[in-house]
Amino acid sequence: MTDSTPDAALRPATFTTRSPASGEPLAEHPVDGPEEVARAVDRARRVQAGWAALPAARRRDHLLRWKRALATDLDAVARIVAAETGKPAGDAALEVVLTLEHLGWAARNADRVLRRRRVRTGLFTVHQRASLVHRPLGVVGVIGPWNYPCYTPMGSVGYALAAGNAVVLKPSELTPGTGVLLAGLFDAAVPAHAGLLTTVTGDAATGDALARAGVDKLAFTGSPGTARKVMAVCAETLTPFLAECGGKDAVIVTADADLDAAAEAIVWGALSNAGQTCAGVERVYAVREVHADLCERVVRRAGALCPGADGDAAYGPMTLPGQTRTVERHVSQAVASGARALLGGPESVRAPYVAPVVLADVPEDAAALTEETFGPVVAVNAVADVDEAVARANDSRYALGAAVFCRNRRAGAAIAARLRAGAVSVNSVLGFAAVPALPFGGSGDSGFGRIHGAEGLRAFTAVQSTTVQRFAPPVALTSFEVPAATRERAVRLARSLHLRR
Repeated sequence: MTDSTPDAALRPATFTTRSPASGEPLAEHPVDGPEEVARAVDRARRVQAGWAALPAARRRDHLLRWKRALATDLDAVARIVAAETGKPAGDAALEVVLTLEHLGWAARNADRVLRRRRVRTGLFTVHQRASLVHRPLGVVGVIGPWNYPCYTPMGSVGYALAAGNAVVLKPSELTPGTGVLLAGLFDAAVPAHAGLLTTVTGDAATGDALARAGVDKLAFTGSPGTARKVMAVCAETLTPFLAECGGKDAVIVTADADLDAAAEAIVWGALSNAGQTCAGVERVYAVREVHADLCERVVRRAGALCPGADGDAAYGPMTLPGQTRTVERHVSQAVASGARALLGGPESVRAPYVAPVVLADVPEDAAALTEETFGPVVAVNAVADVDEAVARANDSRYALGAAVFCRNRRAGAAIAARLRAGAVSVNSVLGFAAVPALPFGGSGDSGFGRIHGAEGLRAFTAVQSTTVQRFAPPVALTSFEVPAATRERAVRLARSLHLRR
């Protein structure tokens, strides 16, 4: 059936993806409208019934077969990731490797995390046997981002599949080929359940259609503004919604920190993937005694790096063309407000590339410290002490990731516990991203809900609570036949017991 609405008549049949570095065309993909998306969801729902009926061990084996297929074709997957995002081939390959780590963990641990388990009952329910089980939701919709088109959506896709669901993936219109390849490799590896993972392609209208297509949950990665719009659509049908909306991650550097290690980590966290990392480093708060030394080390390391399209480049172009304007605005406004440009400046923006920028003394109300820059820019500000560093780090609309550098690891962990971020690394950056058992997500403008780990598996399930009466209770309080005097004695007994505890 074809969509005969006026909007459908105006909608182009296909769209072209282009290299962020050269602008050269890469591939043509269909623009999937409401009809195509609805068919994908219906097909996924039919396939999901058989998938959910499988023993957990069979689902594990199928997912591990898919993982091995991805590992076998790692170079091909990395090539398309690199082509669509512009990131260096080595970075793309690392992204696929991290994806494999998470998929393997989800496949192997789903049964342990989600299997039925007994729970204790109370004094007045001793005659009941109670248990709970996590059941698959059905069909999960996933709207993926362009910055990590394999790793990030697979944090929802892999865990949702392991939990017994089907998935319809809508990748970014900048990186649809990665999503198409992931689904194709699944069908080839697990032909008996082909269609369990389906990819639909298109722009925001396709994402809107997915949100309206009757999925049982929608997992979204993108900007807070877009998340609010998608969430409003989901609210119309009370469709559960999981949102990962970026961050403005801070690093705290104490007086006793290893400054070389901190500088190395800060530069990588700020500049890798051209700074286009939701949990990348954008703000640094260093105690005043070490601020100048840290800045010198950061500038020396960052100054040795150059973006480009060749194999020697440290990082590639800005994947989203318009993002260069945001970077230039943040840097220009910061400098105009009194910040010092220790490396680079507004002139560093030469689309589609942005050379490294290191700022210091940035006003706390500047856009470079309050909005997500999502570019190779880092602000390093001095603070009087750790208390001020914690206060400034927490004073943000975002609360996704953070890092602490402190030679005393126990003290570093104590500082981490004071931060509002959803994930914190001590003496490294993004250490949590490579640990599949750790949940990932934030709060505030960073969104809500968790992917990865046991919480990530449970996020794609519905909990069912069950009681089975083991024997008839001595006093059946849930009956109109119980005499009032008997009920009153039971209430007095309960009251006396609770007064003692």
